[in-house]
Amino acid sequence: MTNKKLPTIKAEYLPGGAKRQELLDSVPEYLLKPGADQATKHMFCIEMLKLSETEYLEALNKATNGGVVASAWN
Repeated sequence: MTNKKLPTIKAEYLPGGAKRQELLDSVPEYLLKPGADQATKHMFCIEMLKLSETEYLEALNKATNGGVVASAWN
């Protein structure tokens, strides 16, 4: 068994990082791309990208119907 190190995300893309919004803006496109099933993509977003469930659900909403309705959160 090889001891491969999993890739890590740069600090600027983690919550509170300077490029966090850039990462969040790219997630809906990732979710729409063919490849892995939705459960695998969900796990990747939560565990590797460190998205909260709310961030993931907002990205999924943007991917499926074009955006978050601002009034729903006010």
